[in-house]
Amino acid sequence: MNVVRLNNWKTWAVLSLGITICLGGCTQKPTDEQLEVWRREASDRNVQIMADNAKKRQQREWNLLIQGQTATGKPATVSWQELVELATTEVETNDPNHVSQVSQMFNFQGISVASLLKKFGYQPGTTEVTFVCYDAYQVTVKLQDLLTYPIILAIARDGKPIQRDQGGPIYLVFPHSQYPQLKQTYNDSMWAFYVSHMVIGTETAQVKVGNREFNLEELDKLPQVKLLQPVGYRAWWPSTPIPLHGVRIRDLLAAANLQVSDAEKIVVKGKPPIYQSNLNPISINAADIRECDLILATRWGEDKQPIPAKMGGPVTLAVGKNCKGKTQAMPWVTFVEELSIQP
Repeated sequence: MNVVRLNNWKTWAVLSLGITICLGGCTQKPTDEQLEVWRREASDRNVQIMADNAKKRQQREWNLLIQGQTATGKPATVSWQELVELATTEVETNDPNHVSQVSQMFNFQGISVASLLKKFGYQPGTTEVTFVCYDAYQVTVKLQDLLTYPIILAIARDGKPIQRDQGGPIYLVFPHSQYPQLKQTYNDSMWAFYVSHMVIGTETAQVKVGNREFNLEELDKLPQVKLLQPVGYRAWWPSTPIPLHGVRIRDLLAAANLQVSDAEKIVVKGKPPIYQSNLNPISINAADIRECDLILATRWGEDKQPIPAKMGGPVTLAVGKNCKGKTQAMPWVTFVEELSIQP
């Protein structure tokens, strides 16, 4: 239902006036005091309607996806309503991202990550959890620290929902004030804004290409390419050239029996919502697919280790040094999940 904001209280008062006068026999004129009461009622109701609508939009649009090495190995979605119900943990701490009041103490209310780990479980050998954000930022926390300390996914601060420009609606918060030793391991940059995914351990590699899905074993069987260059994003990677191993997109398309015409593009989608945008997709033209090394990297280092979640794996789009122009400048895509052809 569309809601019209009644910014002009006189408009609302006139509408109410017509109703009230006619109900009273169309003979009484409201006093200034009555008009003021109606104005306040209209204003309060307008605020409530806007708040209810914002809450509904937030409930509909913002969920938390739990993925990776859960106890069952299956992903799960926690709805906004479920998050609200689970938000029973409070943490008193300062907020390093609140620039104007860095030393001020705030009361954060949210979901204990330990409670989510208990709810969804984790497989033996799991040692860390990666939190992925809307804008593709990611941070990784040791599993044992999540079980030991009240590290939370906060949805409220001092009793109010956390706004987007303050890290919300889901904000990864560390109890630095209560446990100052945590700051030595998890500094201020680890406080993650607008968390959308929680990856336990690292997911199994799976990439959808058209109507076909490739797992790591199948990707390994395709012709392999090695790139030796700095990684195009810095999260957990050194700044020096790193050996990356993977399959060229053109070879992967051929394996999926797909051909891309010059009028078409390949769209690359990764886990972070920013890479899921239909308005501004990460797309590659046919010429660059044919002529330069655009690879889906699945391994790194001379010993070809799988790429963990904390490094944007298990699959990431890497752009070779022989790519030119806009393609050379395009972002590397973390947590790649799908390639599709679009006009």
